[in-house]
Amino acid sequence: MIEVTDHAGIAVLRLNRGPVNVLDLELLGALPDTLAGVAGAAAVVLTGAGRCFSAGVDLKRIVEGGPAYVAEFLPALSTAALALFDHPRPVVAAVNGHALAGGCVLAAACDVRLMSAGTIGLTELAAGVPFPAVPMEIMRHAVGAAASELVLTARVMDPAAARGLGLIHDVVEPDDLLSAALLRAERLATTPAAVYALSKEQLHRPTRDRIDATRPLDDPRVLELWSSPATHQTLREFLAALANR
Repeated sequence: MIEVTDHAGIAVLRLNRGPVNVLDLELLGALPDTLAGVAGAAAVVLTGAGRCFSAGVDLKRIVEGGPAYVAEFLPALSTAALALFDHPRPVVAAVNGHALAGGCVLAAACDVRLMSAGTIGLTELAAGVPFPAVPMEIMRHAVGAAASELVLTARVMDPAAARGLGLIHDVVEPDDLLSAALLRAERLATTPAAVYALSKEQLHRPTRDRIDATRPLDDPRVLELWSSPATHQTLREFLAALANR
């Protein structure tokens, strides 16, 4: 589900969940535990197995699992994203292919994002579902005012366009992606651990404050919408349209 390898003290976490690394309850639940397990690493690189970083939420599981599954899934999504966002050591995303919806959010939760192929963007509104507070605020932190365009239009971009918005920091050739990510992680890790952790905490504090303020207001409404029969019918139609492309 998440493969972990060590590269001279840098932990490489590789999402490995089927052909496109969809996000389900099990993968999301494993991510915080995996990050805790590499707490002693100098830095972390997050990437995907195969041709995708992550194609986003497993919508089929959402429809099949119904409200009971959704009630577990949404908090797990927020917890996983926060585990990346709050990790005290440097975290570099090596985006090796499509990073859509929740996959885009996980990439945005990393400190630095390199991308080599595929498309990236937030497709939640195209699928007919809203954002919980944590993913919304992480995207706002990552791209500032550009979050409005990404969220409301469900636009997907190639790496060059994403770099223009600040969603991606550098575009790298596919064969060079992992080595470039490891080099960036190694450079970031030269900062003393306590200094890096405090600086990251300071940068993230406004986002964390907004999350703490908005979750009690937003997440119940988000859960209600994700769980509704109307939303699940919209998701069925969205999945059918994808299958027919």
